[in-house]
Amino acid sequence: MILKLHHTGFVVHDRDTSVAFYRDVVGLNVISEYERIGPGIDQVIGYEKAHLKSAILDLGGGHILEIIQYLRPPSDGRPTNERSTIGSTHLAFLVDDIQAVYKKLSEGGATVLNPPAELAPGRTACYLQDPDGNWLELMELSE
Repeated sequence: MILKLHHTGFVVHDRDTSVAFYRDVVGLNVISEYERIGPGIDQVIGYEKAHLKSAILDLGGGHILEIIQYLRPPSDGRPTNERSTIGSTHLAFLVDDIQAVYKKLSEGGATVLNPPAELAPGRTACYLQDPDGNWLELMELSE
């Protein structure tokens, strides 16, 4: 039986750069940073002699973000930025002032897709990308 959602994982070009973005710009707390190497991680991810640098970040609420940098095998470039591609993902943040958070992230290195737009009364949202192209959604619910 599945109990709950636990975490979202993003593969990034450089763990330290991504940690700085999510810590200093987004406002997440760094819980841990570590490296994985050996037969256990080889088996889990299906690569021989894998070497990963990872970090766990948290904002509270029980859902965490795992940042993963593949040192071995090296990561390929992002094949597309299209949101409609099968397998594309996004991480959504509930915010209390979407305009302020949108401004902070866009000035802090996020790539803007669109400014915040009202989807329905009391529901405003927008998409941005982190420095590695991972999609982020900001959502403000005012009602």
